[in-house]
Amino acid sequence: MSEQSEYVSVVVQNSIATIEFYHPQSNSLPGHILTRLADTIASVSHTADVKVMILRSAGEKIFCAGASFDELAAIGTEAEGLQFFSGFAKVINAMRKAPQLIIARVQGKCIGGGVGLAASADYAIATTGADVKLSELAVGIGPFVVGPAVERKMGLSAFSQLAIDAGRWRSAEWAGRNGLFAEVYTDIAGVDDAVEKLSATLAQSSTEAMQDIKKIFWQGTDNWDDLLMERAAISGRLILSEYSKNFIRKFKEAAAAKNRQG
Repeated sequence: MSEQSEYVSVVVQNSIATIEFYHPQSNSLPGHILTRLADTIASVSHTADVKVMILRSAGEKIFCAGASFDELAAIGTEAEGLQFFSGFAKVINAMRKAPQLIIARVQGKCIGGGVGLAASADYAIATTGADVKLSELAVGIGPFVVGPAVERKMGLSAFSQLAIDAGRWRSAEWAGRNGLFAEVYTDIAGVDDAVEKLSATLAQSSTEAMQDIKKIFWQGTDNWDDLLMERAAISGRLILSEYSKNFIRKFKEAAAAKNRQG
């Protein structure tokens, strides 16, 4: 795909809405894609004949690489930082508020905000290649916005392990044992089969019962509209530090050198 082919799409069939996003840079999430993703989830959540959502990304190797480093490098003020990181807050809150159950189809690695997306789904099905990493501390910020979602799903111990050891990949099996993934399969075909079967079953289930059980799943999160914006402000301030600017510059230089080498 070309770099102009980034997108967020939605297809509704048999009461199942499949929302897919793509970005050529490892399914990273620049601000405009975050906005479109949040708006799409919110719009679909108000569609009467949709009983279940599937959240997925295109490609095979990476589910979501998290924040776009190009946009991180361009942030020049705390207000711009808040605006960017609030995009993740809006997506998480859209998933939280949707009355439908959301299944995440995780076909590859999850980094930073990608872990947050998987954690914000009500049920995540992954491949054995779906290793996870919260790399934010290495960048000089922290997983402040996605933290509440990850901690809610995995518990404080697993969340703190990911947050502190920011350079280490954890396996999909580890993520499954710690509650991030409900099911782990050896290949994408197995994931797709499991997603298809579960979504079809849920599409035939009681709408009222599913909505009521989702409310129970998300009890205690009514303050997240404010909380996640407060967390976004922390990231927006820290990304301006000399440490973060140097890290992003070196990361982009290394990536450019790797591209030149072929």
